[in-house]
Amino acid sequence: QVQVVESGGGLVQPGGSLRLSCAASGEVSSIHGMGWYRQAPGKQRELVAGITSDGSMTNYADSVKGRFTISTDNAKNTVTLQMNSLKSEDTAVYYCSAAPRIGSPYWGKGTRVTVSS
Repeated sequence: QVQVVESGGGLVQPGGSLRLSCAASGEVSSIHGMGWYRQAPGKQRELVAGITSDGSMTNYADSVKGRFTISTDNAKNTVTLQMNSLKSEDTAVYYCSAAPRIGSPYWGKGTRVTVSS
């Protein structure tokens, strides 16, 4: 089992920045990669950014490329999403997911990000 806990959400003005953190615990050696997803009201959950467990590969949604950066600290079993130049359309609940090599991904409970003036 793997436990995933997000932190760092909040209210920010357009153009501002936020940093989200995701801490994984438990059987972390089984994790192949981790990712950040988001779900805005009335919309489906979508992938924002993903990273392999060794940090060698990343991928981003087109809507956040150049603005968001995902990184991993294996020593701390954490994944960070640095979000810059935030827009109102980035408003959503952000979820962290840990994908094991075998089986279904583990999900956190989410952290809310609101971009508003």
